[in-house]
Amino acid sequence: MKSAIVGAFIGATLAIPAVAQDAGDAAAGEKEFRKCRACHMIQDDSGTDIVKGGAVGPNLYNVMGAKIASQEGFRYGDGILAAAEANPDMVWTEEELIAYVTDPGAWVKEKSGDDGARSKMTFKLNRNQADVAAYLTSVSPDAPSE
Repeated sequence: MKSAIVGAFIGATLAIPAVAQDAGDAAAGEKEFRKCRACHMIQDDSGTDIVKGGAVGPNLYNVMGAKIASQEGFRYGDGILAAAEANPDMVWTEEELIAYVTDPGAWVKEKSGDDGARSKMTFKLNRNQADVAAYLTSVSPDAPSE
């Protein structure tokens, strides 16, 4: 019973940012993405850099609509792999990405169903999450229309 209550609380908490923000602004999200460049790059399929960045996190090109933790060759952490295993059909949507970047640890715990799960991503984006999600949609040519 306790884990059900905790799960409901985490779910409600993660839903707040999605409800509290209007549709994102991709141009503003491109500027906000500067915070993400330390760990993430955006490089298209031909190897052209859209945004030069780090390789600590996965390349975020075409991430929207992609299955969770599915970039070939990237070594994901156990927490996000458990979330992907628990939700094999889940793909990144703006709503899921907003919840994830707001609190990656809480998202991984909720989606994996494991209160001990941890996220390798420790950075939390406290504002403009919808803008970053809109920007990542703009660099995801295969993203489904919402």
